[in-house]
Amino acid sequence: MEGNNYNSYETSWADQWDYSDPVPAASGANKKKSNNSGGTGAKYKQKVGEGFEKTKAVASTGVKKVKHGTSLGIQWIKDKYQKTTQKHQ
Repeated sequence: MEGNNYNSYETSWADQWDYSDPVPAASGANKKKSNNSGGTGAKYKQKVGEGFEKTKAVASTGVKKVKHGTSLGIQWIKDKYQKTTQKHQ
């Protein structure tokens, strides 16, 4: 394949979605070694957890608003349909 400029260490599109091997061959080459203690990792994990809780709350509120708006829209359509069918009778 002359048109493709893929390096041998890059994963293809299909490899990105293949979950049978959770660790691709090239993943170890791109990792940086860190000298951080376990405390800093826990701190970031806590912040990510707090952010996830906020995101979950916002998403829940959004879903409730969409559900309410949808039910209002459907009720409006039913009312319009009922008015037009009463005129024709």
